[in-house]
Parts: sequence; structure tokens; C-alpha cells
Amino acid sequence: MTRDVEAREGERLEHLTDEGAQEMRVRAPGHDAPGDGGTEMVLTGQQWPETEETMIVNMGPQHPSTHGVLRLMLELDGETILRCKPIIGYLHTGMEKTGEELTYAQGGTNVTRMDYASPFHNETVFAVAAEHLLGIEVPPRARWIRMLLCELNRISSHLLFLATNGMDIGAVSMMIYGWREREEVLRFFEAVTGLRMNHNFIRVGGTAADLPDGWEDDVTRVCDLVMDGVFDYDGLLTENPIWIERTVGVGVITAEEAKALGVTGPILRSTGVPRDLRRSPDSPLPYGEVDFDVIYTQNGDCFDRYRIRLSEIVESVKIVRQCVEKMPLGDYRVQDLKVTPPPRKRIDESMEALIHHFKLFTEGFKVPAGETYQAVESPRGELGCYLVSDGTSRPCRMHVRAPSFYNLQALPTMLRGALVADSVAIISSVDPIMGDVDR
Repeated sequence: MTRDVEAREGERLEHLTDEGAQEMRVRAPGHDAPGDGGTEMVLTGQQWPETEETMIVNMGPQHPSTHGVLRLMLELDGETILRCKPIIGYLHTGMEKTGEELTYAQGGTNVTRMDYASPFHNETVFAVAAEHLLGIEVPPRARWIRMLLCELNRISSHLLFLATNGMDIGAVSMMIYGWREREEVLRFFEAVTGLRMNHNFIRVGGTAADLPDGWEDDVTRVCDLVMDGVFDYDGLLTENPIWIERTVGVGVITAEEAKALGVTGPILRSTGVPRDLRRSPDSPLPYGEVDFDVIYTQNGDCFDRYRIRLSEIVESVKIVRQCVEKMPLGDYRVQDLKVTPPPRKRIDESMEALIHHFKLFTEGFKVPAGETYQAVESPRGELGCYLVSDGTSRPCRMHVRAPSFYNLQALPTMLRGALVADSVAIISSVDPIMGDVDR
């Protein structure tokens, strides 16, 4: 009787936890295809069984080192990973479908929350796509403000990577140091936009406001602090023998594999491919007017991905300093009454201005029918926005090319043949943002 109850309970639990077609099946030694020869097991204080069969274990979705609600199904032969299957969707919020229910004026509040570590890039790519459909050109000052904020955002995102990457591998001090400099960048964001994250500051037609008085001194101070921190990180980690042992030759991916999987950003550049959309002649931001280097290496391992992001902070600081020197004067948004709300003071003085403001933010502005795809280089790679307009004030179709989603496809390639202990370092080196993956 007891066995029947246990059997029924086992069947019930198996049904409730079944992943269907994406379930990773165990396989017997010497068999390439999944089968019933392996073992799934849960050990509770027992002696490790003597067996030549492989095992399937779950890493995540609650594991802190998967950087969010990422679940990995790993097939292990002892401590060696034979196969890996990323399972996503635990943070799915339907942001693209939500974006089709919001007006173009409201869309920035939605897209800024996708890759929450680089919100300015999300806002920029959405605004640029809408502007392309509208056929408007934003003023030079607005484009430079966007570039300034995006590069500072790249710095804060890479600082977050260095902090968590260090802590994942055991350099706990890096978490404190990386957070220290990132805090200064976020403090500047708060001074400019009123918020530390999810700003909705970059709008269709320009930006929500101009830069505050004294911003030049604030940016220069932030750059000086970040550069001091970078020298500290470099001295702490780059030649550290433990760090080298944990990262060099670990999680290797080739250029051919990366391109076949659609991988972009620092991961692709670590394989020797110097692809950076900031160097593209079609870049919506004025990167052609500033001097910087595209950092790339050849080995495609965890160490190279760390070195690229560390060096990109230095290049971003270089761009930000040039923004301070070359920031043009003029309007921070296009003076088009169909897109741009009236000045705040004007609303207090004119009923027409009040009605204009009310209709712009309740009904939105109509965008000519058409479709477009625009992309920018986010800290994680190519971030693209595909918009289809049917001539109304809301997108008919919106799709975001999230770099974290494509980069995550490289995990099975990187983890194949690695040790379980190395899986944490490899996942961290991908730098996935699960809000960006699941959207």
C-alpha cells in the first residue's frame, strides 16, 4: 500500500515538474542520443554512489550565481559538464506586447526596464526607431547628450559586471570596489534625470530636459574617480595568479561559433572579431566625431571577456571627456509641435498650450505607416528595435533584439567539457540580464 502511494506521488510530481519537449533526458555511457540509461538523483546526506552513469542536475533558477532567474540543466559525468540546456522565461513580462498598447510618447517608460543595467541604451534605440519613421532629425545637442549618457551607462554596466564577476569567482573585495564607483555614476544620473535607473529621459525627438548647470564639473569628477578605480581593479585582478587560474582558457568560444549563434558585444570581440556598432557609419549617435578604440582580443575565454570590459571603461571615459569638451549649444529636443510638448512655463499661461500638452500625452502623436529596424551598441552587444507603424499613435508591432538573449545561446558551447566549479565563472562572463532575455 505504501509503495503504491509513493508511486502515485512520484508520478504526480513528475507530471508537475515535466518540461515537455525541452526536458533534458539522461543517457547511458557510450550513447550520444538521450535515453533511459542514466540516472536522475537527489542525495540527502548519503554516500556518493559508485556509478558510471551520467547525472542531470539543475542549477537555478534561484541560484545567486546565475545572475537572475536563469535555470541551467546540466548533464554531469562526475565533475565534468557534458551538456547544458538553458531554460528561460521565469521573468517573462510581455514588454513587447505591452509596447504595442502604449503610445510612442509612453513607450520609453516600458523599454527602459528591459535591460535594467543599461536603460539609456533601451530608450535611445526605441526613440531612434520612432524618429526614423517620423522622418525627423534631432538637434546636435540632443544627440551628444544621448551619447554622453549612453557611455556613462556603459561604464556603470561594466562596473556592475566587474563587481559581480569578482564576487562570483571569489574576489569579494571587487563587489565593494565596483559598487563604490558605480554609485558615483548613478548619483550623476539622478542629478540629470531625477532617477538612478529606468529614467525615461531619452524621448522621441530629443531628451526630456537639458543638462543641469555645473554638469561638466560633475562628469569630470566622476571620470577621475572611475579611472582611479580601474587602476585598482587592474592591480587587484589582472595579474592575480588565482584569478588567472580561474579564467584563462575557461569557457572558450571561437569566432565561427560566436557568429553562428548571433553573439555580439564583448563576447564576440573576445574571439578576434572587432565588430562594434559605434563604428558603423549608420550609428544614430555622433561616435564618428570622437576618438576611441574598439577593444578586441583573440582567445575567447573568460579572462579576455573580463579584460575587454575593463578596457572599454577606459575608452568610454575617453568619449565622455570629449563630450564635455565638444558639447554643442542649442536645443535639446526638436521644435516640432506634433512631437514636442510645450514648455512648462507656457502651460501656466496658455489654455492652448495646456490642451496641446494634454492631448500629446493622452492620445500621443501619429506616426506614418512603415517599418524600420534601428540598432545601437549596448554594453552587452547589438541592441535592436524593430517597429511597424500602421499610421496610428501606437506601434502595430514591436520587437527588440535583446543581446543577452542571443549571448545566452553560447552557454552550451562554453560549458561543454568544463568543470562544475567553472560554470559560475562562465555564466558571469556572459553578463546576462534576465529582464533583457525574457522581456
